[in-house]
This record gives sequence, C-alpha cells and structure tokens, in this order.
Amino acid sequence: MNWWDYPYNYEGLDKTLERIQEKKSELDKLRPFPTYALKSIKESLTLEWTYNSNSIEGNTLTLQETKMVIEEGFTIKGKSLREHFEAINHQDAIEYIESLVSDNYILTEKDILKVHELVLQKIEKDFAGRFRTSGVRISGANFVPPNALKVSDYVTELIDWVNSSELDIILKSAIFHHRFVWIHPFFDGNGRTVRLVFNLLLMKAGFPPAIILKNDRKKYYEALNQANKSDYSKLVLLILQAVERSVDIYLSSLNNTYDRYQPISDIAEEERVPYGQEYLSLLARQGKIDAFKEGRNWLTTKDAVWDYIEKRDRKRKLD
Repeated sequence: MNWWDYPYNYEGLDKTLERIQEKKSELDKLRPFPTYALKSIKESLTLEWTYNSNSIEGNTLTLQETKMVIEEGFTIKGKSLREHFEAINHQDAIEYIESLVSDNYILTEKDILKVHELVLQKIEKDFAGRFRTSGVRISGANFVPPNALKVSDYVTELIDWVNSSELDIILKSAIFHHRFVWIHPFFDGNGRTVRLVFNLLLMKAGFPPAIILKNDRKKYYEALNQANKSDYSKLVLLILQAVERSVDIYLSSLNNTYDRYQPISDIAEEERVPYGQEYLSLLARQGKIDAFKEGRNWLTTKDAVWDYIEKRDRKRKLD
C-alpha cells in the first residue's frame, strides 16, 4: 500500500465531511464578505493560530501576551527573547501564506522553504529555510525520520502528489500533514511549518485556516503516531473538527448567530434533552453533532442536538 492510499475506519467520517461541505457552501453564498466583518474575524483567528501553534511547541506566551507582542510590540517580562521572536515570526509567515492564496496556486518547494525561513528568522539563521543535513530523533514519537539524503526526494514526491491528487481537500491536507511530519525535513520548526502549509492548501480551496488547539496537543501527537501505523482516522477527525470550528466561527459571526452556541454542560441540563454532558461531549468529539471547542469546553446548539436525536429515532424505526 502506498502512503497516499487513505486507510480509515471512522464511522462518522462521511457525514462529518458532508456537513462541513454544506457549511462551506453556505459560507460561499455570503461572499464577498463585508470588509469590516472579515477584518475582525481574520485578526481573531490569526492571533489564535499563532498562539496555539507556538504553544504546542512549548512557547509560554499567553493569548493576551501574544497579542501584545504582535500588535503593540510589547516586551513581556519573564519571557525569553526567543518566545517573542516566535510570535513575530509566525505572524510574518501567516502573512506570506495569505499572499500566496489563489485559485490557481500550485504548491512549490520554494514556498515551503520560505515559510520555514520566516518561522526561524532571528532565531536559528543557520537552519532557516534549509533542509536538514543529518539524522534526527523525535522525543515521544514512534518512528525515526528518514535519512537526510532522502529528504529532498521525499518532499518532491509529496509536493507532486498534493498538486495532482483529486482527493477531498480536507483529507488531502490531513495526509499531507502527517507525511510532512514523517519526513521531518528540517532540524527545527517542522510542526509550525506544516501547520502553516497545510492551511495554505485549505485556504486555497476557500476554507478558513484550521487551528489545532493547544489543549488538544496530546491528542494531536497521539493522532500523528497512529498515522505512522497507517491509520489516519484520529488525525482526520482532529482536522475535521478544526476545520468545522473555523467555518462555524465565520458563519456565526457573519450571520450574527454566534450566541446560538452554548456550552454542552448547559444544554445537558435542559429538561427534555435525554443525554448527559458526558455523552454529548462524546458525540462532539466523534464529530456526530455540530460542535466546536473553545479552550477546554465544547460548544454546540440545541438544534444540533435535536437534529441528532431525530435522526437516531428515524433510524431506530427503520431498523
């Protein structure tokens, strides 16, 4: 089996993909987005993107501190110079990614190297924008990255596949994400770089950036390790949820319906809802109801819960 053959056993995958595509169609109908609304949403998501991606790699700046560093040029007492540069660098890399987005964009090695250069500028100049030249080992991973001499060929193969594959873009971005991490083409900055470049693929297709949350760090690394065993189900689910969360944020903001989303704990207390918080949270984690994560809390709507209940009841009657 080739690495690009997509093995999965996730029961709700097709339904979740279908739901996201329906939301994407709804989002497309709202284009062109009002300038004032788009600016606010983009600023918020961009800040989250930088904060969460850096936090996954160990940066200790809070969301508010990241905002102060990026937008106001503040120096945060007790934080290292590297952490400040990581925030600024990531923001520069996002701006570069956004400048590339177009319907006709074709992924290139040059752009990947440029993204990496921006991620490590002012931090590790000797390695910025250059493939690694020796072997590496990754703490906590269940694999050893390939020989450095093979990195360039593997990256070329991956780029050719991305540009030619007709696989659904969300699934394609997930497989690209894992394969890039497996190649581990750089000495440092691989995680930040892949979370930028895989979003370039999604943004080219008209999706907002999918943000892997800091609170999902453990789940994220477990999903990547499972993908090393040719099972992409957990990684795809995580990315589907990240994509849907961003689409929900856009839709709810543009339609002024954000307040319809409530913490699952609140909905579980509704007298008529037959499920408890724990089961509703499980449905959210499995992608079986329309929900997204804010911090450690899952948010959903009453309509999403009742839609699931009605479909469950119809299925039982048919059985």
